[in-house]
Amino acid sequence: EVQLVESGGGLVQAGGSLRLSCAASGFTFDDHAIGWFRQAPGKEREGVSCISSSDGSTYYADSVKGRFTISSDNAKNTVYLQMNSLKPEDTAVYYCAADHMRLCSFLYDYWGQGTQVTVSS
Repeated sequence: EVQLVESGGGLVQAGGSLRLSCAASGFTFDDHAIGWFRQAPGKEREGVSCISSSDGSTYYADSVKGRFTISSDNAKNTVYLQMNSLKPEDTAVYYCAADHMRLCSFLYDYWGQGTQVTVSS
C-alpha cells in the first residue's frame, strides 16, 4: 500500500520554526521527486518546495525562499521541510506528494493526508 504520512505540524508564534516530515512507503522512493504543497482556507493550493531524487536539486516558491529548506534522507524514505521565520500567512494544511518523475515535474502520483500548520501573530 502506497503511503505518504506527514507529521510535525502544529501551532507556533510568528518568527518561530517547525520541521515537517514526510515518510514514504509502498513505492520505490528513489524513483520519485517529493514535493510539498500547502492550502489555506479559501485559497488555491500552492506548491512550496520540491526535491529531486536524481540529483538532489531543489525548488522553492518565492514566498518561502530563504526561510524554508527541503531535504531528503533516502535511508529513511523521508523528506523534511524545515520552516524558519514563520509568518501568519504560512498558516495552511501542508501536504507532501510523490512526483511522477525523479526530477520535479510537478505532476504527482501519490499524496499524503496533510498536516496543519498554524502561525499566530
